[in-house]
Amino acid sequence: MARCILVPSGLNIEVQTAHRRIKQARIVPRIGYYVVEVVYEQQEATPSGTPALYAAVDLGVDTLAALTSNKVGFAPRLVTGRVLKSSHQFYNKRRAELQEALGHEGTTARLERLTTKRTRRINHYRHAASKTIIALLVAEGIGTLVIGKNLLWKQEVELGRVKNQHFVQIPHARFIDMLSYKAELAGIWVIVQEESYTSKASFLDLDPIPDYTPKREDKPVFSGKRVERGLYRSKAGRRIQADVNGSYNIGRKALPNSFGQGIEAAAVRPVRLDVRSVNPARGAGGRVKRTNLALVG
Repeated sequence: MARCILVPSGLNIEVQTAHRRIKQARIVPRIGYYVVEVVYEQQEATPSGTPALYAAVDLGVDTLAALTSNKVGFAPRLVTGRVLKSSHQFYNKRRAELQEALGHEGTTARLERLTTKRTRRINHYRHAASKTIIALLVAEGIGTLVIGKNLLWKQEVELGRVKNQHFVQIPHARFIDMLSYKAELAGIWVIVQEESYTSKASFLDLDPIPDYTPKREDKPVFSGKRVERGLYRSKAGRRIQADVNGSYNIGRKALPNSFGQGIEAAAVRPVRLDVRSVNPARGAGGRVKRTNLALVG
């Protein structure tokens, strides 16, 4: 594709861009530098997937996204969130050291460079992960994407000081936006679903999943429970990866009748979706690795 040169009026700069249908250019000031944002039009693709086939996404920390589907034989995918988690850990530690050396509240050029590098690294991973997921859905012919969202998950999270810090710093809302607009551009219908109780209900037992109500007096009771980190046990004793259980429940909550073939046709053994090898030409959007987070009898 031939590249074009964008020359903002009144400025002696040139910006290369691959887009021709440009609507506007914005110059956004940052501390120590400027960002040129190019706004352009792009037509949405004609829907090519099957609307009755859906994929559901459950967002988290150690697992950034757990992806499941009602498509027969679709193996659940896990996108690791440890890349973001380690970036935040390093940033928090290094920033505390630099702030202590400074001796007072404020900022320096070094602190701003540290923050900028952290932000760019996180943005890159979010874009790569969302691009990989959407490429996989297109390759699988899936026409509907259900994304779980809890409006109060940042305000009312109580996981302890360290876990709270990791969870609150993970930019889930922005990741939802990335998944949504990339799915729409690919012709995939997007549903953002309120996800309360989806991690507590048992998918294998088809537990009813109520909506969150602040004034609810009765506490919902579910058939199974999470027995250890990353593992959920059903009423019959069958164990399933906890994020996979939550993801299936998000899809079931949005589309209750989507499993017309019965849940026996649902795959529950997850595989890891490797974001590091993003390659749109490969269709599935990255290498798939096996993981030991599987269904146990």
